[in-house]
Amino acid sequence: MVKKDRMKTDGKATLTLNGQTYELPVIVGTENEHAIDITNLRNETGYITFDPGFANTGSCSSNVTFVDGEKGILRYRGYPIEDLAAHGTFIETAYLLIFGELPTRTERQEFRHLLDEQELLHEDLRHHFEGFPSNGHPMAILSAVINALGCYHPDLLRINTEEDFLRAAAKIISKVRTIAAWSFRKAQGLPFMYPDPKLTYCRNFLHMMHSLPHRPFEPTDAQVRALTLFFLLHADHEQNCSCSTVRMVQSTEANMFASVSAGICALWGRLHGGANAGVIAMLEKIHEGNFSVQECVERVKKKEFRLMGFGHRIYKSFDPRAKILREAANDMLKSTGYNDPLLDIALELAETALNDEYFTERKLYPNVDFYSGIILRALGIPVNMFPVMFAIGRMPGWIAHWNEANTDGIVKIHRPRQIYTGRAPRKYVPLDLRK
Repeated sequence: MVKKDRMKTDGKATLTLNGQTYELPVIVGTENEHAIDITNLRNETGYITFDPGFANTGSCSSNVTFVDGEKGILRYRGYPIEDLAAHGTFIETAYLLIFGELPTRTERQEFRHLLDEQELLHEDLRHHFEGFPSNGHPMAILSAVINALGCYHPDLLRINTEEDFLRAAAKIISKVRTIAAWSFRKAQGLPFMYPDPKLTYCRNFLHMMHSLPHRPFEPTDAQVRALTLFFLLHADHEQNCSCSTVRMVQSTEANMFASVSAGICALWGRLHGGANAGVIAMLEKIHEGNFSVQECVERVKKKEFRLMGFGHRIYKSFDPRAKILREAANDMLKSTGYNDPLLDIALELAETALNDEYFTERKLYPNVDFYSGIILRALGIPVNMFPVMFAIGRMPGWIAHWNEANTDGIVKIHRPRQIYTGRAPRKYVPLDLRK
């Protein structure tokens, strides 16, 4: 398991309250990120900080992922995302995130073999799917069944050894594909397709999604590559809402199954894992409305039309994942001959915006959601499955953060403070006297 590096200190900051001065340690991360340590602020001063959305608050130290939004940098365990996308696979990347180093040839084979062993669901879980309506949202099914997995593996509800952790991680990463595919098949009224151990991770998922009895689905290499990149580029992204949710739930000493199930629920939100579905809805609106991209841009400037898939809360220059997915989308569509008018609109919209001062001045560049929806659409993934695909990709990151929090030696339940703005103390009014 990965051991955490010690943070360095770099002097002290001073805080003056009511004429009294307090010294607060300044800590520095690997990439020269500075933070003021306010761990003892309330005990020493009686004050707390106020930071809605936690945009200026470091909730933990972590050595999993580094993001520099100003420079458009994303690194997993120190490796640039561009290098991993060009040379790695999703399974290698998952191993890197979870265990801290890229696997050797032997380690990679052993990990793949373990994933193959864990891909089947307990047969009783087939009946679990029957309890959901045919139009049940796949994210609800995914979260529920992942949580239910813990019932079938009670020996892993408390993880005490590296072997336990490895087995739990492999079970979740492998079985999440089967659960996701079966939720799709149920909604379509199609028979469940069992995983094929002869297939690679992404080919296996597409097989379970689209094969029919005696009619196996055979994706092109470009389709598999595009899905691989989609999962790889979504594998982790520092302390976003869903990752922070996993860490917060873990802080109660909840098991890994329950914690990542909570992460799935957080990811479900329209402003998080549902953003790429919003891009498709926007492109369809442009296409069906039969108005030009230039007209769309002008309407955006007048605030008459909402532009989805541009800008990012973290990235202030460009999203390094977007360029990679743009090329993958082009390669995939060329290999299949799939003609999607929405891609033409997307490419024209991106080109127009990138050459318009209104967007460049506001640093509104295409983000990863802008192209990921196009890829998923071309792979035959329905829009309500988009956040499920995101969850499959993000699973290694959640597991890595769960384990980091579980092994860092800090047993402290997360409990944010608040500024109370309700009514002042008042006396109870008997029922007969209430007006």
